[in-house]
Amino acid sequence: MGTGLGTKARLQALEDGKIDIALASHGLVVEELSRRGMAVHEIAKVAVVFGVNASVPVANLTEAQICEMYAGRVTSWKALGGPDIAIAPRTRPDSEVDTEVVRAKIACLKDLKMPDGVKVMPRSGDMAKELAVTVGAVGMTTATVVEQSRGQIKAVSLNGTLPSVDNIGRKTYVLTRDSFLVTKAAPPPTVAKFIEFVRSSAGAAVIVTNGAVPVK
Repeated sequence: MGTGLGTKARLQALEDGKIDIALASHGLVVEELSRRGMAVHEIAKVAVVFGVNASVPVANLTEAQICEMYAGRVTSWKALGGPDIAIAPRTRPDSEVDTEVVRAKIACLKDLKMPDGVKVMPRSGDMAKELAVTVGAVGMTTATVVEQSRGQIKAVSLNGTLPSVDNIGRKTYVLTRDSFLVTKAAPPPTVAKFIEFVRSSAGAAVIVTNGAVPVK
């Protein structure tokens, strides 16, 4: 079973001609990729969210509550208006985009050293699975993962603001990451046609259905 490629490996595979399109998110140096003969197509903005297991009825968390959970000072959902079940906090490695976004935008998380009780999920798929199956779990993920979880994961509001398409578009929901498709500067006709579809109204509808905001 394959383990997938990280962003750097995907871009190298594209440059080497092993793949036709590389998916990337956040923090690309467009000028460098251009020098390497690649073109960057921004396609969407995706909400980074704090997802909770379906067992958790809490619909909103403040920044202060999130930091209390991750610092280990609040350990039961009962203290946050939920049932008396243990909070199971999950995080991604500090080098991953979702963690970078929340640490940059939530001041009390910026320099917080996660205690041993916070379990690190190496891959986004690991986080999605953990949130879906672990009672009381909470962790940073994306609106797309929530949308595709079929109700196993719920996204909470942050400071009363939903991670909705409208709020992302209006920039009132602040936790967002950019999504890109990277191709060769002169892509094959089939790849160019696919990029054209992504930019179309039909492609935008697919992006919205998966909880993201199209960028043209």
